[in-house]
Amino acid sequence: MRRRWLLLGAALSITSCSVAPLPSADADPSQTRPASVQDAQDTLPDGAVLSALSGVKLSDATARGRVTAAGIAVVSSGNCTNRNISTCTSLEQVNSGTIDGIITLKNASGCALTITGGTETGHASGTYSHWNGYKLDISKTSCIGTYITTRFTRISNRGDGAPRYQSAAGNIYADEYWANHWDILYY
Repeated sequence: MRRRWLLLGAALSITSCSVAPLPSADADPSQTRPASVQDAQDTLPDGAVLSALSGVKLSDATARGRVTAAGIAVVSSGNCTNRNISTCTSLEQVNSGTIDGIITLKNASGCALTITGGTETGHASGTYSHWNGYKLDISKTSCIGTYITTRFTRISNRGDGAPRYQSAAGNIYADEYWANHWDILYY
């Protein structure tokens, strides 16, 4: 945990953001979080600090700005971003590591990506769920399908029968063929 705070401090120094001082050597890092991290998360330069803390929750605007800048589209069947409406596509409260992961997938694959599901209600519950910021759904294309199935390791089917593939980083890509999208879990 101390290493995380040191990375955060170094990243904030580099970006010349104003932040609260780092916790003292005696402080319990699990109980001490500089308020400025939470307060400033929506105004930090793209990726400067957010990638240092993969569990930082992002606002919809910040997450959407980051993926859009990376060339990733976000679509909603309901043309909305409200997290509490299942036909919306919301990125509210998504983990920064999830956004880092989808941007990495886009850059590594060279494929066009479209996010069709985020943190909105209507997905399965659980610790590593859409609602908790760990998962995204993306549209299926032959480009991304070929990339996932040839570059990642095929593992067991999910309980609902979806074939799953795991990246070297441990992320899991489930082929929800009946819904025509990939369900991606970023740890």
